Amino acid sequence: MTRQFAVDALLFDLDGTLVDSIGDLALAANAMLAELGRPARSLEAIRCFVGKGIPKLVERCLADAPLTGAAFDAAVEVFKRHYAQTNGQVSQAYPGVVDMLTTLRAQGISMACVTNKATAFTEPLLQLAGIASFFDAVVCGDTLDVKKPHPGMLLHACEQLGVDIAHVLMIGDSANDAESARAAGCPVLLMTWGYTEGVPVDTIECDGLLSSANALLQRVAPRAP
Repeated sequence: MTRQFAVDALLFDLDGTLVDSIGDLALAANAMLAELGRPARSLEAIRCFVGKGIPKLVERCLADAPLTGAAFDAAVEVFKRHYAQTNGQVSQAYPGVVDMLTTLRAQGISMACVTNKATAFTEPLLQLAGIASFFDAVVCGDTLDVKKPHPGMLLHACEQLGVDIAHVLMIGDSANDAESARAAGCPVLLMTWGYTEGVPVDTIECDGLLSSANALLQRVAPRAP
């Protein structure tokens, strides 16, 4: 039988969970590579590089001839400069996401976005995707000194929402999300359409998979007082 969840709040990852942002990231990554005199990477290759923040994405893009120290830091800044231009350019919320969030809001369930993406890129993307108003809290990769899969971001989101982690469900798309939820002490469901760093999503230990935004509505309900 499919497990149901009675919750006070939902914590959502952003890239690959709510918003398909790989096009913007690929544009910025390849603009960086061109500026550095490196060959372009395919969209599918870059898809596997996403998940642990911008420095890791840049490191993976440059893996054929790694940079270190100041040269690597400069490459990260080049990526950020290009991403500031491409962020939200072709990204869009996945099908059904806006309707799903609207329904959850009407049910009175609190929601937070918990992403390893930096604040400077998260806030514009949420606005451009048309979903910023649904979230009572946003925890970004530079909000704390830790990132997912560390549980600190999820616990901080719960503090912001005023809820107990035991009454929360995490919705993500990767092992980062699953591991952070497990460490924090809450269940986790994974979308099947996201970015998994090349790991098949059905091999990631979690509490279930979601193949559509509407599928989440069949799995959650507000917790009785």
